[in-house]
Amino acid sequence: MQAATSTRPRRVLLGISGGIAAYKACELTRLLVKAGHSVQVVMTRAATQFVGPLTLQALSGREVALDSWHPLRASGMDHIDLVREADALVVAPASADLLARAACGIGDDLLGTLLLARDAVPTLLAPAMNRAMWAHPAVQRNAARLRDDGVRLAGPGSGEQACGEVGEGRMLEPEQLLLEIEALWQPRLLQGRRVLLTAGPTFEPWDAVRGLSNRSSGKMGWALARAAWEAGAEVVLVAGPGALAPPYGARTVRVETALQMRDAVRAELDLAAADVFIAAAAVADWRPRQAQAGKIKKQPGAAPSLPELVANPDILAEVAARAPSPYCVGFAAEADDLVANAQAKRLRKAVPLLVGNLGPQTFGSDHSSCVLVDESGVRELPRMDKLELARQLVREIAARLPARA
Repeated sequence: MQAATSTRPRRVLLGISGGIAAYKACELTRLLVKAGHSVQVVMTRAATQFVGPLTLQALSGREVALDSWHPLRASGMDHIDLVREADALVVAPASADLLARAACGIGDDLLGTLLLARDAVPTLLAPAMNRAMWAHPAVQRNAARLRDDGVRLAGPGSGEQACGEVGEGRMLEPEQLLLEIEALWQPRLLQGRRVLLTAGPTFEPWDAVRGLSNRSSGKMGWALARAAWEAGAEVVLVAGPGALAPPYGARTVRVETALQMRDAVRAELDLAAADVFIAAAAVADWRPRQAQAGKIKKQPGAAPSLPELVANPDILAEVAARAPSPYCVGFAAEADDLVANAQAKRLRKAVPLLVGNLGPQTFGSDHSSCVLVDESGVRELPRMDKLELARQLVREIAARLPARA
């Protein structure tokens, strides 16, 4: 799970309804505060049976709101003021009872009235209940009605439940919910689009243990996968070898060599058309013609002969030449003459947009700068956190996409 970063501090109104998953709300509160957000907790009476208000007060640094008859605000209008002051309204866990009351507009407690008064505040509910309860037709109707009303439902996940059963109904983990919450504040510019991207290095075997590779960490590609998911896209990431965990919200296909990466990209394009293809991987330009079986042993005073190298396929150029072709975005990691090399590469690859950066300054780093090269010229984006840079790149890509039929 990648860390949530590069989001300016926001005010989160966190509602907690009754359920064993209420204990996870403590960790969620801690993570939100650690990420720089302020948290105002609201608990239902049932929630206090599972976790104490004092715990949430200590974690949030704010007195917990419990009912409308003991308001926190001098106006006595907590049910209005709390939600109007918030940048997001989140309920985690959201029990089956809470979903039913929210879907029907029942405001018989403070949290219920806050959901009624939310107006345009981005709202996210994290369902948590037994698998049979979640599958019940009434619960599914309530969930569908809430989605129709503009409420985002995060989860539930699937796995072992407190009752001992296994199935769908678990509340998402706090780390996942943090990503879901921060996605609320990103515009859904790629809603309904499919984005296919490559990331990380490739590894070209020389023998059973050695090979040709490069210093790419994959962090920029991972950030782009998250930013595209935040923007509402269906995201498929074809990833070379590396230590990063699969990014949340994307389907990840692991590969090792350039040939495997090309095969995976072709398979994904044959499976379903992509609206956007982002070639962020640092694909090795060459590979040994034949990898030697076993390990080449070290000989005293002698170095082994280097293998004969052959060119790897140009994945980006091949995708750009397909008919129909997705909107293709290339990356150029250069060591010098960044603008000239990036401009030449865009023309050589025949792609509408190319992102150029200086590899030695960005490989392995959490920050990067780049130049955007298209038919209208060159524009520089200053050095920033890679997630924020990825969000800017997604906005640039979305603005260039043709309108959907």
